[in-house]
Amino acid sequence: MTRQIDATAIAARIAQGRGSASADLVITDVRLFDLVTSTLTPTDIAICGDTIVGTYGRYRSARTIDGRGRIAVPGFIDTHLHVESSLVTPFEFDRCVLPHGVTTAICDPHEMANVIGTAAFDYFLSCAERTIMDLRVQLSSCVPATHLETAGARIEAADLLRYRDHRKVIGLAEFMNFPGVLAADPGCLAKIEVFSNRHIDGHAPLLRGLDLNGYLAAGIRTDHETTSADEALEKIRKGMTVLIREGSVSKDLHALASLLTVATSPFLALCTDDRNPLDIAEEGHLDFMIRTLISLGCEPLAVYRAASFSAAQAFGLTDRGIIAPGKRADIVLLDDLEACAVSDVISGGRLVNETLFQSREMIAPVGLNSVKSRVVSADQFRIEATSGETRVIGVIPGRIITEDLHLTLPVRDGVRQIDLGQDVVKVAVVARHGINDNIGFGFVHGFGMKRGAIASSVGHDSHNICVVGASDANMAIAVNRLRDIQGGFVVVSDGVVRAELALPIAGLMSDRPYEEVRDALNPLRDAAKALGVTLPEPFLQVAFLPLPVIPHLKITDYGLVDVNRMELVH
Repeated sequence: MTRQIDATAIAARIAQGRGSASADLVITDVRLFDLVTSTLTPTDIAICGDTIVGTYGRYRSARTIDGRGRIAVPGFIDTHLHVESSLVTPFEFDRCVLPHGVTTAICDPHEMANVIGTAAFDYFLSCAERTIMDLRVQLSSCVPATHLETAGARIEAADLLRYRDHRKVIGLAEFMNFPGVLAADPGCLAKIEVFSNRHIDGHAPLLRGLDLNGYLAAGIRTDHETTSADEALEKIRKGMTVLIREGSVSKDLHALASLLTVATSPFLALCTDDRNPLDIAEEGHLDFMIRTLISLGCEPLAVYRAASFSAAQAFGLTDRGIIAPGKRADIVLLDDLEACAVSDVISGGRLVNETLFQSREMIAPVGLNSVKSRVVSADQFRIEATSGETRVIGVIPGRIITEDLHLTLPVRDGVRQIDLGQDVVKVAVVARHGINDNIGFGFVHGFGMKRGAIASSVGHDSHNICVVGASDANMAIAVNRLRDIQGGFVVVSDGVVRAELALPIAGLMSDRPYEEVRDALNPLRDAAKALGVTLPEPFLQVAFLPLPVIPHLKITDYGLVDVNRMELVH
C-alpha cells in the first residue's frame, strides 16, 4: 500500500524531473545498472523528497552526493524474515542490516506473536512507523502453528482483521498449516477469506503435484521452504514466486542457484528468514546472497532483479524495485557490481548514517517476564525404556528438515540411555508459557555433543524451552538458568554455566545494541564446541527441533511428533 500525495507535491516532482526546478537532492556521476538491458550508463539521479524524479540526464541541486563513478542499483528487498531471529529489536535490526543495502524488509512477527499474541503486531507496527528502512509486516497466520504444542497465544481470523488495513501491513504471513488448507479446515479458510484480495505467503516444504495445485488454488502466492531446483521449477511453472533463502541454519541458495536465470528471474526473489548478527557481520545479509549467486555463475542482471524488482512485483510494492522516475528513492551505491561491495545506501531519499538512526523515536520493549516455567530437576529428564528400536531425530546440518531415524539405544535399570558412540543425546522441550508444566522427551542424532547441555528459549514456533544434553543434571541447570535470565541461550558443563546470552524481550530478543549481541555469540559457539558440538550453528539448530510443521520428526512439549502424519509418536 502506497501513501497518497497531494497536487503540490506532484507538481514539485514534475518540475524537478523536467529540470525546470532544482532537485531536492542529486546523486551525481553514477553508473546506473539498467535492470532492463544490463548496461551501465553514466547519469545523475535526481530526488524530490523520498522519490526519484530523474535519471539518464544531468541535474542541479544545492544538495548533492558525489557518486564518484560508483554503480547505482535499486535497494534490496528481503522478502521474508523474522526480525526476532536476528536476536535484536526492530530498531537494532534496522541499524544492522540497512548498511548492507536492505532498504525494504518484509517481516512476520510470528515468533513474538506465539508468545504474547496480537501485542506483537502492535509493537512491530509501531516500530515499523519509525525505522529508517521500510519495514513491512505480514500478519502471522498460524498462532499456534499446530495443535501438537503449547503456545502462549491464539490468533484467529477476527484478530487479524483488525490489522489488515494498516499502511505497513502487506497481507497474511506464511501459511504453514498446509495440511489444514488442503483439508479445507474452517479456521484456515476463515483466515484466507479475510485476506483473499491481499498477498498471502506460503510455507509448503516438499509439496508437489495435485496437492500443490490445491494449495495454490487457495490464493497462496509465495514459498520460502523450497529446497531443490526441481521442486522450485514446478512451483514457479505453476505461478508461485519462490523465495530463495539463505539464513543462519536454512541454506538453500546453492541448491537453487542453477534455476536463477534472466528468463526465470521474474519468478524468484531473495530472503533470509532467520539470520543472526554474527553471520551478518562475518558474511553479510542480502549482499552476501547476491555476490554468492554471481560467484556461482548466475548473471548479475538476474540476481539484482531477484533482489529488487522481482521482489517488489511479487509483493505488490509497485513504487520501488527499479531506479526510475516516480519510484521510491531506495538506492545502493556499489564499488563493485559482482562483489556487491556496498559503499553508500540511500533509503527513502536519505543518506544512511549513524546520525539518521539516532533521530528515530524509540518504542519501549514488550513481552518482558514471559518465561514462566517452573524449576525442573534432573530426574524429570529420565526416559523410561520401551521395547524395540527408538525413534530418534536426525539433524541435517544447514537444514531444518530432520530425519526420522530408528536406532537401538542402550537400557540401564529400565531407563533409556544416550549413546555417544552413535552420536545420540537427549532432547527435551519444557513448556514455558505458564499454561501447563509439560515436558516432551526424545533423543537426537547429529550434534556431536560429548558432555554438558545447551538450552534455548528460541524454539520455533511456540518458543518453549528446548534443551539438548548428554547429562540430565546439566540439562536441568540449563533450563533453570534460562528461567532466571528470562530467556536466551545457555551452555552448561560439569554443573557450571559456561556461556549465556539473555534475551528478555519475549525470550527472543535482546534489549542491547546488535554489536553486543554479535560479540556474545562467539563465546557461546566456543562453549558449545567445548562440549564436542560439531554443528556450525548449534543454537539455531536447537531452535528448529521443536518446529512440527517441517518434516520429518520433531519434538514439542507434548512429545515426539511425526510431521508426515501430523500426530504424536507413542
